[in-house]
Amino acid sequence: MDRHHCLVTGANRGLGLEFVRQLLARGDHVIAACRQPGKATTLNLLAGEHPGRLQVLPLDLADPRSHAALAAEVPLVTDEEPLDLLINNAGVLRGGERFGQVRPSDLDASFHTNAAGPFLLTQALAPQLAEGATVANISSEVGSIALRQEFRTPSYAMGKAAQNMATSLLAQALAPRGIKVVALHPGWVRTDMGGAQAALSAQESVAGLLRVLHPLTLDQSGEFFDWQGQPLPW
Repeated sequence: MDRHHCLVTGANRGLGLEFVRQLLARGDHVIAACRQPGKATTLNLLAGEHPGRLQVLPLDLADPRSHAALAAEVPLVTDEEPLDLLINNAGVLRGGERFGQVRPSDLDASFHTNAAGPFLLTQALAPQLAEGATVANISSEVGSIALRQEFRTPSYAMGKAAQNMATSLLAQALAPRGIKVVALHPGWVRTDMGGAQAALSAQESVAGLLRVLHPLTLDQSGEFFDWQGQPLPW
């Protein structure tokens, strides 16, 4: 089995944690990045169960200094081996927003974490990416302008729409190295963000997303897919 080096952001819970579990299960080496590694109990237990194959590192996606620190640490924990897969999963969602009461601070937080964060982190980690690597930006159909039919979660929707543009730009920038960059909608998933009434389990969503990523070609770079591989409009 070929062992790949993978980095997952927002890895302490929800989809990020499930990505870590499934990547470890298939034999990969995983770097799990989150804001407070010392409090990431499940991740640290997994690290004990997979000695040498899971490293838990700090990352504050809204802080570019944290991106630089992570980029400096990655070669140390991969023995200078490049990253084959980067999953930009970390995100923030402000629920319950109403028109007329949308707060500037929530818009700022969404742009910093949901859009600028993945873009700047990918830029910082670009020297560590293998030729032909894959970058997966976990987006949302809520960020699709074409699909919007209601006023809902504006700060999140605008942040994800901006993230989708970042996906397109990164695909152009990294194409000469054969690196594929895609936006992925994970479906409505039962996580802290998705809520208990959501249709999908994290296991189902992540398994589907990894199936989408496995056969990805450079011709598909810069596109937007759901967890079943169906293309979504921008």
